[in-house]
Amino acid sequence: MSTELRRLRNYIGGEFRDAADGRTTEVVNPATGEAYATAPLSGQADVDAAMAAAAEAFPGWRDTTPAERQKALLKIADAFEERAEELIAAEVENTGKPVGLTRSEEIPPMVDQIRFFAGAARMLEGRSAGEYMEGLTSIVRREPVGVCAQVAPWNYPMMMAVWKFAPALAAGNTVVLKPSDTTPASTVLIAEIIGSIVPKGVFNVICGDRETGRMMVEHPVPAMASITGSVRAGMQVAESASKDVKRVHLELGGKAPVVVFEDTDIAKAVEDISVAGYFNAGQDCTAATRVLVHESIHDEFVSALAKAAADTKTGQPDDEDVLYGPLNNPNQLAQVEGFIERLPAHARVEAGGKRVGDKGYFYAPTVVSGLKQDDEIIQKEVFGPVITVQSFRDEDQAVEWANGVEYALASSVWTKDHGRAMRMSKKLDFGCVWINTHIPLVAEMPHGGFKKSGYGKDLSAYGFDDYTRIKHVMTSLDA
Repeated sequence: MSTELRRLRNYIGGEFRDAADGRTTEVVNPATGEAYATAPLSGQADVDAAMAAAAEAFPGWRDTTPAERQKALLKIADAFEERAEELIAAEVENTGKPVGLTRSEEIPPMVDQIRFFAGAARMLEGRSAGEYMEGLTSIVRREPVGVCAQVAPWNYPMMMAVWKFAPALAAGNTVVLKPSDTTPASTVLIAEIIGSIVPKGVFNVICGDRETGRMMVEHPVPAMASITGSVRAGMQVAESASKDVKRVHLELGGKAPVVVFEDTDIAKAVEDISVAGYFNAGQDCTAATRVLVHESIHDEFVSALAKAAADTKTGQPDDEDVLYGPLNNPNQLAQVEGFIERLPAHARVEAGGKRVGDKGYFYAPTVVSGLKQDDEIIQKEVFGPVITVQSFRDEDQAVEWANGVEYALASSVWTKDHGRAMRMSKKLDFGCVWINTHIPLVAEMPHGGFKKSGYGKDLSAYGFDDYTRIKHVMTSLDA
């Protein structure tokens, strides 16, 4: 007996709609490998409709006072809290994440981040006003950029939606947001929540695939395109947006080095690094998955890390003992398996290295040692529960290897030597350097990388600024 699939719909101009041509795609729960819903496979007509709705709503939303936008965002944050269990349920179906961790690790920061940007809405002042030429006064206006085309990823569908819409709406922009085709459920629910609070057209959601995202970026209406995704996707967005000189905000891949020196408390470092490496099945651009450890403690560290991996559990969302759930989709599972299958002969799998079960897309916590700097698994993002370990000789070699990848999003240093920590934080070419910790984020501090990890910042006043433009106004004092 087949179960009827739930129907998800686009949210355009204050209304839920199917795709104009009726096309849909099945949405699969990665914990079971079974479809639970259908979602629109939006085409050009849907993108046109969403952009038209956002463009029509923009003048009115732009002209609201900061206080009015703050009030709306605070209402959205309150609604997220009130409907937290619905959001959790949708996200767990989306991703297969553990229920308890989704409740404790995602809802509170999401609500806090919305409230942070509600406060930022009241800070849209220029830097100065004055007479820089005789008889003329200059002022600086900070304004919204316009309609924002936003594409969110599948690893944190809810939270990344917040990172997109909260600063954009706070600054006075309108939004067309596309979730990943594998994880649309929580974003559609978010549309329902936000749609009950802001005017129609201010916030729109269209579901679809990579082609839908391309149409959004290439559409003439948006003034800005923002994507969180792979380096390949980011490069395509930047190229497409360049054709009409759109602003682009890119948060792309990562390959975070975790540099562990000989004076580190090994037990504490292993405990923290294993959690930061395996949380969310390693599907995090900042995950602590590339460890560089000083040669004098290498063997002891690897042994302890392998034990921590063996003690780490993956499983179904309702199992309270699991740290992480499945990989998001069969393609991602195949990617992780491929990295392990292609390991060079000098590599050693110290733990894991295999799929778990035959239902869903689960992969065991894995540790790989004996690796060289130019190995594929060191240079490329695995995006799975795989921690690699390299042995370094001294500080200079640690810096060289840490920086010797194309990504530059996040990093961490583990040492009791304050001077060394400060030297490393200066030399590491990454947008974030954690010291004796890895992965905490706060709304007040920026998140974003360099090199092929993209440009632009999420969170913080810097992230808010990215959704604004600067205008100089000069007036004659004689008029």
